Amino acid sequence: MRFPRTRPRSLAGQLFAMQVVLVAAVVAGCAFFAYVSGSGQAKETATRQVRTAALAIAGSPSVREAIRTPDPSAVLQPYAEQVRRDTGIAFVTIMDPHRVRWTHPHAERIGESFLGHTARALRGETFSETYTGTLGPSIRVVTPIRDGGRIVGLVSAGITVERVSSQVRAQLGALALAAGAALALGGLGTYVINARLRRHTHGMNAAELSRLHDYHEATLHAVREGLLMLDGQRRIALINDAGRELLGLAPGTVGRRITELDLPAPLTGALLASEERVDEVHLTADRVIVVNTRPVVGGERRGTVITLRDHTELQALSGELDSERGFTQALRSQAHEAANRLHTVVSLIELGREEEAVGFATAELELAQVLTDRVVGAVGEPVLAALLLGKAAQANERGVELVLADDSLIDDGALPATLPQRDLVTILGNLIDNAVDAASEAVTGAPPEGGGVPVQRTGPRPARARVTVTALAGDGELLLRVADNGAGVGPADAAEVFRRGWSTHGAGRGLGLALVRQAAHRNGGDVVLEQGPDGGAEFTVRLPLAQGSGVRKERTR
Repeated sequence: MRFPRTRPRSLAGQLFAMQVVLVAAVVAGCAFFAYVSGSGQAKETATRQVRTAALAIAGSPSVREAIRTPDPSAVLQPYAEQVRRDTGIAFVTIMDPHRVRWTHPHAERIGESFLGHTARALRGETFSETYTGTLGPSIRVVTPIRDGGRIVGLVSAGITVERVSSQVRAQLGALALAAGAALALGGLGTYVINARLRRHTHGMNAAELSRLHDYHEATLHAVREGLLMLDGQRRIALINDAGRELLGLAPGTVGRRITELDLPAPLTGALLASEERVDEVHLTADRVIVVNTRPVVGGERRGTVITLRDHTELQALSGELDSERGFTQALRSQAHEAANRLHTVVSLIELGREEEAVGFATAELELAQVLTDRVVGAVGEPVLAALLLGKAAQANERGVELVLADDSLIDDGALPATLPQRDLVTILGNLIDNAVDAASEAVTGAPPEGGGVPVQRTGPRPARARVTVTALAGDGELLLRVADNGAGVGPADAAEVFRRGWSTHGAGRGLGLALVRQAAHRNGGDVVLEQGPDGGAEFTVRLPLAQGSGVRKERTR
């Protein structure tokens, strides 16, 4: 028959049992020490008591005078009994130098020999001993009686061991009562402390706590999401490896306050918020982070649990998807326009106007080919060339002319492999999108797709919306500049345009420029906002290139 396996006692229960045993051992030890000490003190007190009585009797002049009489017992026996009753000792025996008793508590023992040692007293010493006499074991003191320089008798005063033991037993009862009270008080205090410990450890035993700690450590290092825990003082109580990486923190940050870390102000505010935050997007210098916070409460604020997810790649992929969607729409529109133009050419031919059909087709072909030839001839980087052509088609659909500056020049292979193409698409694509929005709004006066409040323009509206792009690799850096002829950015907003959420085009926008600055900083570059030559905004991004990259001296246009 197999018996069910019992669960080990909880850590609080084990500590309670150990502490009770410890308290009991300490109380028992203290009680034993007190008993031994009290017993020794009782014997010492009894010895001092009988010693005092013996010396007092030996020094009494009346005792010496009685010894000189023919019958010392007649005078000394009443005297000795009176002293014995007054002092509470067991016996007072006065004897001659030959140990013959003159006094005794039992009168019939007078005249008999004293039971005990007297040699040291006959030499003039006063000594104590424990000896078994006619009254049983006793603690006694023997001292000589001097008359002049001669020892004329001896005095022995004593108290029985039984009487001393009875005094100790009386004290032992009080000691046992005090020890019991101390044990009960110690047990009660131990129970209260361990009850609280049991609540904090949730009734787990030592093995379970150790296993939980091992799982805790393994989970912290294995989970890919960032995990951050703050205590009630807003200090970092725990952070895993992924959390340190996402926030760009060095080891040893546990115990520091969030406000002491060099984090962006919006992110710091979200981490310190007293209310719950769900899926908030925040930017650091290099990453896009989704933040979730949940306060830990239990009668009072105990801290905050924070999870961090890295959405940098997801945001970049989302931007690329938006670009692809825009390219698709542009191609669909171009296909529609091409069909209209083809129908026009066919209709002209059917009407017998072949020369006009050829002229119309040639003009349309030349117009479409100019920008393509310009981009292909100046930008040898395939990704940037494709991006520019796609954005040009999108801009054209919105009535915006996208122009590549004459000084643009990027040779094929001029950009190092260490410069991510995704970051180039993020930077140039977002800048062009913002510029097209601004230029289109400046001409039409209507907000862009997505809504928002139109920007008030102080000067006259331009006749044609234009965006000018400059792409140049040389002198150890890549320069990307996008300028528009829109309303521009006011001086008060110049410092805020790169902050996440800033936009003149309504809610849900304002992430593009923040991603541009992030991508530039991630690659060691910077982005600058200035007023363009046409009165609009001009954004300039400079990225350092590896040694040896740049514009080749000879190039065939």
